[in-house]
Amino acid sequence: MKQYRKWTLAALFACLFFLCGCDSTSMKDVAISSPEVLSFSPESGSIGSEVIVTGEYLDDVVSATIGGGKVTILQKVSNQRLSLKVTDQARSGKIVLTNSIGEGVSEAEFTLEYPTPVVSQTGVPSEVEMGNNLLLSGSHMNVVSAVLFTAAEGGTAGNEAEIVSQNENEIVVKVPYVESDRAVVTFKYFNGTENVETSSSSAPQLTVKRYEPEVTTNVFEPVNVGDVVVLEGTYLNKIDKVLLGDIECKIMSKTESELQFVVPTSDSFKNGDNIVPLKISYFDGRETPVLAEEFIVRVAFVHYWENKTIYAQAGETLAFFSPETGLVYSNDVWSEKVDPIAAAGKNTCKTANIPVVPEEDYNSVNPYFFISGSSSKYNLAINSPANSNGQLKNFKTSDKASITGGSSYYGTPALSFAYLDPEANPDCAELVNNVKIGNIKNIDEKTFPLDVGKKTCAGIKPSVSAAPTTDIWAKEEFEAGVNKTNVKLDAVFLVFYYNVKGYDNKATDKNPVRDVKRIGLMYIKSADFKMKEGTEKDPSASSITFDMYWQKQDYDYSKVQVQ
Repeated sequence: MKQYRKWTLAALFACLFFLCGCDSTSMKDVAISSPEVLSFSPESGSIGSEVIVTGEYLDDVVSATIGGGKVTILQKVSNQRLSLKVTDQARSGKIVLTNSIGEGVSEAEFTLEYPTPVVSQTGVPSEVEMGNNLLLSGSHMNVVSAVLFTAAEGGTAGNEAEIVSQNENEIVVKVPYVESDRAVVTFKYFNGTENVETSSSSAPQLTVKRYEPEVTTNVFEPVNVGDVVVLEGTYLNKIDKVLLGDIECKIMSKTESELQFVVPTSDSFKNGDNIVPLKISYFDGRETPVLAEEFIVRVAFVHYWENKTIYAQAGETLAFFSPETGLVYSNDVWSEKVDPIAAAGKNTCKTANIPVVPEEDYNSVNPYFFISGSSSKYNLAINSPANSNGQLKNFKTSDKASITGGSSYYGTPALSFAYLDPEANPDCAELVNNVKIGNIKNIDEKTFPLDVGKKTCAGIKPSVSAAPTTDIWAKEEFEAGVNKTNVKLDAVFLVFYYNVKGYDNKATDKNPVRDVKRIGLMYIKSADFKMKEGTEKDPSASSITFDMYWQKQDYDYSKVQVQ
């Protein structure tokens, strides 16, 4: 019984202690009152002045006014002290502090003074550089709301400077753009009635070093999109932009004496010569002089991609080339950027190179191709994605996973390749030579007429394959089981990319120049023939390096003038 009473008393004391603790905390939490303003100093001041207020319950003040105008709370020193900064909204009158409970109002009124800012002549440097900070000394600098720099000769509107810092005796500003090298400095301030500006007649003047860019390059040859153009001169590091018409160019590098920019691509540029003004912009776009009224930008009538390298399935994970974009894509992005239609698991073809997807889906995938090595035939082939459902699954991501997840997928685009051998077909000799020397200016219905009746392209009767092998285009250079690097090939191909109808190489009426969507020319310049690690003759670690010409617009058979 005694033990029971002991436990009962202990529990009772614990409850009382807990309840008392809760009451104490609650009382502390709610011990908030409206602010009380007991005094302030100074009793008068101007815009920018600091006012110290003493009182009670100042910790929780959220806003303050003087004469009804909002002022800035600089610092809450303690529950009995805070400091305010007089703003241009303040007026003479009582100080009012507000918190979540209510307001506290001073008994006395603060008197707002409106002195005129005066700069000391000895406090103005003789010269300054545009864009640099400038320190001005004087009196009543704290009331200044804006500092204006106006050209001494012919200037009508002042350019406002950024105020970096200010106090009663000094103001620091960033020197703004000025139209000439002499500037008058004036101040804006509130005189108690309105915002006014100090007189320019008595305002200080100083020399502004503008460091204006001067381009000495005055001869400009026609350029191609992607070319780098070099400008020479002085203070070129001050140039903000280079413009071709309204098109901004990417500045690659700039020093005081040299600037390099790249001629950009633009939808406004048409094939052929585009005549546009070349301009530079500086001083934050305030000045934009024209360097050349007729700057010529040449846009090729044909895509040209140079020195592209792709790897077979056991080599580097850079396997897929699109002649439409000119990019080599890594295996990691095949499903997202190269062939999302095939990657979605759609049955893209009913048989080799015969698509069955809707035309919209077919056209949504850019044409691409790849190379692959055969572990049974011991050769290397260039592949149309739609030609086989057993090739793509052999390509691995950087994580060694199959890009198709191991599934047997046809790719979407249907292509064919015609190896152009001048010895076997003299009709192609001139074309092959032009490809090798880089003399292909256009690929269109006029330069490459397709004669469906004669099954010819530009007078050449092509023998096409959707997967031509090294037995055809490197028969003298490739040897199964022998590793060779930087092998010179000089192999030229005519490439056909078909529309959604594709190309059936096994059809009795097969016609490689029918249903062509775009035409290309590929020049394989070199190859690395490498056998897959752990095998004797599988060349699937090989790569080829090539140049490529590609038609820019879809082929229009109605424009063909058949001879």
